[in-house]
Amino acid sequence: MTITQVEVRRKSFGDTRVTERPTPALADGEVLARIDKFALTANNVSYALSGDMIGYWKFFPVEEPWGIVPVWGFAEVIESRCEAVKVGERIWGFLPMASEIVLQPGQVSDRTFVDEAAHRASLPAIYNSYQRTDSDPAALKAMEDERCILFPLFSTSYLLYDYLIDNAFFGARQVLVGSASSKTGYGLCNMLKRHAGARAQVIGLTSPRNLDFVRALDCCDEVRTYDEISSIDESVLSAFVDMSGDGAIVAAVHDRFGANLKLSCAVGATHWGSERFRRDSVATPHNFFFAPGQFLKREQDWGPGEVMRRAAAEAARISVEVRSHMSIRPVNGPEAVAAAFRELVANETPADVGVIATVGER
Repeated sequence: MTITQVEVRRKSFGDTRVTERPTPALADGEVLARIDKFALTANNVSYALSGDMIGYWKFFPVEEPWGIVPVWGFAEVIESRCEAVKVGERIWGFLPMASEIVLQPGQVSDRTFVDEAAHRASLPAIYNSYQRTDSDPAALKAMEDERCILFPLFSTSYLLYDYLIDNAFFGARQVLVGSASSKTGYGLCNMLKRHAGARAQVIGLTSPRNLDFVRALDCCDEVRTYDEISSIDESVLSAFVDMSGDGAIVAAVHDRFGANLKLSCAVGATHWGSERFRRDSVATPHNFFFAPGQFLKREQDWGPGEVMRRAAAEAARISVEVRSHMSIRPVNGPEAVAAAFRELVANETPADVGVIATVGER
């Protein structure tokens, strides 16, 4: 028996290859799970882009110069040497682009367990937790595709939303969201616009080709194209959350608002091939938002599990609202999965398409 996996070249992740390796014999306490389905989104390209900085290459290590990009999806336990996790159990969490995965469950509860493999011990805890889904309510089980495609991204949206609320919008009266057509982007816009208390205005920034899509989502107070940044009122105190990673877009926002920009943070890189923003002399630094940091803060503030409970509730709500605006595209087989990832890298996947992939046979 072999494990098939899709690998990408770390320094040029438009290059992919399909490899096979023998399925290892399980040690005591380990399980083998067949990966049933996972999502491919621009978020996975961001994982590749920040693979060294955040450590994403370390989750499912292979020999350099290659790497395995993590994805979010479902797997079924097909072999177990862990008494607490039985064969046939269905789990959801952080997976490789592969046909199977070996996990070492620990801290097992009725709802979750943690992969305690030694090489993952120093990595962000939020990615090491797996949901045991067999007892999930029927409504949640009916949303498996949305859970793969949208829930991880909307969970990041929630942490961003909470970060802004937790800091009183940093004194800003409006929030600009770069790449508002991205799933993390429109998730954030949706939460901000529907915030029950006093809130900032929400301005979504997008490309002309995605303008109608973002407007149809009804998640922003205003939607502007990138070339309209210069027409936004620069006197309004503003916060900027950027999913694009495009240095020219970030520079345009900083040039427009100057000292009136109270927050500037980078989240993803939907425009990953563009030049990064590297200016050191701006009035407001453009810093990377580290979602696990806000997660850990709220774990301490609210108690274990509460932040993800709230994030999941918001993710479910928004998924129901937006799924009529999204079509699901199934992709099956390792070569097709590799091609779909290359399409994401080339920014050729439409914003209203959700890719559900399977490396192994279904």
